[in-house]
Amino acid sequence: MRESQRLAALAVCRVLEGRSLQDELKLLFQGAPGLRSQQRAAAQDLAYGALRFLGTLRAVLEQLMRSPPRDPRIGCLLLVALYQLQYRHSVPHAVVNEAVAAAVHLNPHAPKALVNGLLRNFLRQRAELLSRAADSPEGRYSHPDWWVARLRQEYPLQYEDILDQGNQRPPMTLRVNRRRATRDGYLAMLAGEGMEARPVGDVALMLARPLPVERLPGFCAGLVSVQDLGAQWAVPLLRPKDGQRVLDACAAPGGKTAHLLESADIDCVALDSDSGRLDRVRENLDRLGLQANLQCGDAAALDQWWDGKPFDRVLADVPCSSSGVVRRHPDIKWLRRDEDIGRYARRQRHILDALWRTLASDGKLLYATCSVFPEENRLQVASFLERHPDAQSLSLDAVAGTDGQLLPGPTHDGFFYALLGKRTA
Repeated sequence: MRESQRLAALAVCRVLEGRSLQDELKLLFQGAPGLRSQQRAAAQDLAYGALRFLGTLRAVLEQLMRSPPRDPRIGCLLLVALYQLQYRHSVPHAVVNEAVAAAVHLNPHAPKALVNGLLRNFLRQRAELLSRAADSPEGRYSHPDWWVARLRQEYPLQYEDILDQGNQRPPMTLRVNRRRATRDGYLAMLAGEGMEARPVGDVALMLARPLPVERLPGFCAGLVSVQDLGAQWAVPLLRPKDGQRVLDACAAPGGKTAHLLESADIDCVALDSDSGRLDRVRENLDRLGLQANLQCGDAAALDQWWDGKPFDRVLADVPCSSSGVVRRHPDIKWLRRDEDIGRYARRQRHILDALWRTLASDGKLLYATCSVFPEENRLQVASFLERHPDAQSLSLDAVAGTDGQLLPGPTHDGFFYALLGKRTA
């Protein structure tokens, strides 16, 4: 346990320094080649959990300590151990003893008595400490104060549920590759392996319990992909048809590109500004037996990549705050700043205006984000429609909600969709 605690503490520290949790865990695991798979999984669980409930855990720790530890790694270790004691219901004495040992591993001069005493004090005063932690929005909801304030203003009746969903473990949903399997056939394959799942759409299955992708039958053979149900609604809304030229802008890591190619025989261009992330698109398409024209370029800089031939369909899955997927990426809550939302909105505007030029008359563009903030969503689309008299808002299927805003819930993350049609000149 102590090695998992140590690695999780280091990961949390690096996130609080402004780095990505996923990237830092990868680096930490590379630096520990003798780490067992069980330890790796435990460290990842602890890091994700401590960041998921960081607001509450910090509010508790501040009550237990007059000042932060000199070594910030010890403070992060205490957050990880508090997470175990409160949310994982681990054996208390084992958590405390292993945390003391992990502290010494992090720093030979670590205050062992402080670590031991603080964690035992939490166990004795748990109810009172948690009650006082809830006095602040961050301590109560484990989201930054500015985030809570934005949601309270925009969703006065729903904000608490949105915040609660942001602290849950996400579901694991699969998309069956209809070119190689059927939903019901793959469901039977899962049952044959003792894996429980249920249908949640034409090609989607939700697992009763998440598991590593390498355990999924036929995953390497391209029978199935992991993709949230909310993200899977993009392709049915855009409805590409055989023979059409289709652009997937900001395509990496390629889930929606693959879904487009699975749904129709199209000429697909997958665009992304990051060549390294395009490699992931290529790997996903190769595994699924699909092909697309991969282009590296800035979606807003047409001279970098566009050949001048119009597209019949455009999927504009633009960069955003990712505020709708924080339960899947809990570091996002602590990496974002209030002013970032306006910055994302300006970038989205530039991309949307540029991509509109590539769309054929009578074509359709689907604007998509994984955000719940209106500045990036309905307000962005309203502003676009004012600037472009040749654009019209098209109705969405009921599955996407009346206004296109999907709030995170038990079956899907938070997403926004707007379908825009270009009037014939």
